[in-house]
Amino acid sequence: MTSSTVLELPRTRVPDPVDAPTLRWGILGPGWIAQRFVESLQRNTAQEVTAVASRGLTRAQAFADNWGIRRAHGSYDALLASEDVDVVYVATPHTAHFDCAMAALDHGKHVVIEKPLALNGAQGRAIQERAVALGLFCMEAMWTSFLPKFDVIDQILEAGLLGTIRTVLADHGERFETDHRIYDPALAGGPLLDLGTYPVSLAHRLLGVPSTVVALGQPANDMVNGQISAVLSWAGIAQASLNTTILADTPNMASICGDKGMIVLDSTFYRPGAFTVRLGDGRSARYDDPVDGYVGGLAFEAAEAARRITAGDIESPVHPLDAAIATLDILDEIRRQVGITFPGEG
Repeated sequence: MTSSTVLELPRTRVPDPVDAPTLRWGILGPGWIAQRFVESLQRNTAQEVTAVASRGLTRAQAFADNWGIRRAHGSYDALLASEDVDVVYVATPHTAHFDCAMAALDHGKHVVIEKPLALNGAQGRAIQERAVALGLFCMEAMWTSFLPKFDVIDQILEAGLLGTIRTVLADHGERFETDHRIYDPALAGGPLLDLGTYPVSLAHRLLGVPSTVVALGQPANDMVNGQISAVLSWAGIAQASLNTTILADTPNMASICGDKGMIVLDSTFYRPGAFTVRLGDGRSARYDDPVDGYVGGLAFEAAEAARRITAGDIESPVHPLDAAIATLDILDEIRRQVGITFPGEG
């Protein structure tokens, strides 16, 4: 390879999570993602998880015993009333995000809400308004946004190496058995909120609010949607082709294509992982990610929250609430076209 084909990638600007100021965290909902979140904090940060709550004490106590957490609570309100919690991580099912976030804010707690921020844009705006009114930090835990690899991608785009972005391709599909909670209509089942949030959020991150959304879907059964494909358009500039499904495993890759080059993100694109840059002038480069999986990656969002809260900020500029709400608005339009409603909306 000659020097003319070598492309030097920028270094990430994301600080080491271990250097973030220590805060005391409370966990609402001791499920799958909460386990990985706590493990990530304990391995990679100086954050302290002081309490966990479930709707019953038995499950909360088992989680606390497993992770060495001092306090287990049999109700969310009990944790929110605790004086040894600075910030609450909402890891409940989607349908409880809104109520838990609002309750945490009303108890004077800063809050980090597992994605999606809420069921719809209206709920997202209500959460934002409450946080702003109370002067409390609020952030969606869209962990992708805080990963070092996406900071490197941001720098590539800021430098104009790809030129004008014209096409975004992204999919996130995984086959689930019908006994999985993703098939439960009472928990806002189907692929859109669990999986589809990622490609839609990526498209919005890169191009902003689209001028047009066109979506088609297929049912998984009589109760939940199984698959959605959507085309988003930014009139006269770009288009994004997005797909999400619970009916089949898919490549889970993404491409960002400009008129001067492209970035191809390996599977699974929203997690820590590698990507390749190829420019029209023949230069190329490979980014090999030193961060590993959920346990390595989730620490970055917690560290960002800790830094911002300590500084007195009420949101993160890396992933502001407006971005999370805009993604929900796009998801709302996709649902309107496909004919999907969720319980507890309003």
